[in-house]
Amino acid sequence: VLLDHWANRGKPFYKKTLQRLDRMGAAWHLMLPVQPLKGKWQRPDLRNHRKLLVVDGEVAFVGSQNVTDSTYNLKKNIKRGLHWVDLMARVEGPVVSSIDVVFLSDWYSETGEILTDQVDLASVASSDGNLDCQIVPSGPGFEYQNNLKLFMGLLFAAREKIIIVSPYFVPEESLLLSLVTACQRGIHVELFVSEEGDQAMVYHAQRSYYEALLRAGVTIWMYKRPFILHSKSLTIDDEVAVIGSSNMDMRSFGLNMEISMMVRGEEFVADMRRVEAEYRSLSRELTLEEWLKQPLRSTVLDNLARLTSALQ
Repeated sequence: VLLDHWANRGKPFYKKTLQRLDRMGAAWHLMLPVQPLKGKWQRPDLRNHRKLLVVDGEVAFVGSQNVTDSTYNLKKNIKRGLHWVDLMARVEGPVVSSIDVVFLSDWYSETGEILTDQVDLASVASSDGNLDCQIVPSGPGFEYQNNLKLFMGLLFAAREKIIIVSPYFVPEESLLLSLVTACQRGIHVELFVSEEGDQAMVYHAQRSYYEALLRAGVTIWMYKRPFILHSKSLTIDDEVAVIGSSNMDMRSFGLNMEISMMVRGEEFVADMRRVEAEYRSLSRELTLEEWLKQPLRSTVLDNLARLTSALQ
């Protein structure tokens, strides 16, 4: 088990969970520990944000789900009645080894221990499935922003439809431009975000982009409170989908270690369309007319938050 130290410290049941792992004999390590008194010091702004599970090297899960209650067991969330809504994909076949390698690389980076015997490449060398999958890890250790490059390439390749689900949508300028130009090319673009915010600065920074998106022709769906739409996905036309841990924000592009799975195949995209339809039924559409009625103080706060978006 690998878990991010800074993101989990002080959380409800954190210490009890580690004690339970010890009692059951599980091997666990903290990722990016910030423990100067123990001689362990990593930058506290970095995160291992990946969410993955590999079982026997044969089955894997990737997506947005953390291993916690839908309220994160936080009193402030319970008081507000907030519940997180997530999306995971269960996969078999050759792609499992790629997901396994991401975990093993993270394990090695923290422990120096090589677990190559844990991956049996021969057992997953072939599959009867009809989907093409590619795992795209990203993070500060890579020379380029792999997740941003993946998203940009797919957005520019779109011909008919782009649907984005991102709870924290704080794009850098090239990504924003790609969506605006997609609308200008006549492509239908939809963005799903949450009506309710759980992180004030990110929530307001995200709102600062709504007017430009609405004027360009993007349809914005607000997932109704008291639920936080935490899923992260992208679908292009009826051909390609991406699901994983990466938000479309500057933190995910530059500071977080993320994992994304790109899938090519109409069957998978059709499943994603059903998920998107469910999200749509539980959301309300934000119109430009409604947005322009926002009070000036909200606009000022949104724009101030945007100035600090690279640090959030």
